[in-house]
Amino acid sequence: MTQATLRARVGGVVDARWFQNTVVGVIVLNGVALGLETYEHRFGVFDGYFLMAEHAFVAFFTVELALKLYARGAAFFRDPWNWFDLLVVGVALIPASEGFSVLRLLRVLRLLRLISVIPSMRKIVGALFRSVPGLGTVIGLLFVIMYTSAVLGERLFEDISPEYFGDLGTTLYTLFMLLTTENWPDVSASVIDEAPFAWVYFVVFIVISAFLVLNLIIGVIVTTMEEEFNAERWEEDQELEAHQHEAVMAQIGALTDQVARLTEQVRELSVRREPGPDRRADAPGAQ
Repeated sequence: MTQATLRARVGGVVDARWFQNTVVGVIVLNGVALGLETYEHRFGVFDGYFLMAEHAFVAFFTVELALKLYARGAAFFRDPWNWFDLLVVGVALIPASEGFSVLRLLRVLRLLRLISVIPSMRKIVGALFRSVPGLGTVIGLLFVIMYTSAVLGERLFEDISPEYFGDLGTTLYTLFMLLTTENWPDVSASVIDEAPFAWVYFVVFIVISAFLVLNLIIGVIVTTMEEEFNAERWEEDQELEAHQHEAVMAQIGALTDQVARLTEQVRELSVRREPGPDRRADAPGAQ
């Protein structure tokens, strides 16, 4: 068996539906095991089993990436999602020493491999990344509104409510809470008694930031996703139209050939039926 044939067979296994489903199942099981480890005070007796399961998961993911790398060769590194998988699995291979204990916590990122394995999730995340250029302007607008409002709020309510408007950083955090519309009545109540017209500040900020600007961000994301899915459908429609066009042109070519052959046959029959000069001379009444 040649290397090309072996690589093709490995590629067929890696791209098979059952293999992808197996990878998804192992990732889910890994997530369940990581969740059970958080109950170590209850399942401390199973620490040895959790460690064995961790080694088994790491071995499986390592073999999976090795098979993909062998099957796809240099093309493996052209896909950004493969780099993500290498990083996530590579963190688990770091020795569990004292200096790398924090990095070992990053093994929970293996759950994010569901995004790279499931095509629909990968498509959504890709659309989100493609919406970043359009989001930059809207997020910049939101930052300008929040920063201006924070400076104004700090100047107005610093002495009235220092726990919410004591300095610029505290005020920005308070405005973030207002942006999410969480506990904003508590924030407004802390200043409304001494500043009766403070409701104007809160209402204007919440309407502009939470209702207008956030909806702009959602609109940009939805538009980008719609364009992403429509672009894929448009490509499929173009391919279908191209196949249909080729089929129609082939039929037209075949009909043209048939018409040409029929025309030639009709011409030959006409020549055969037309009387020659000698036959016209011998015909009755020719003299």
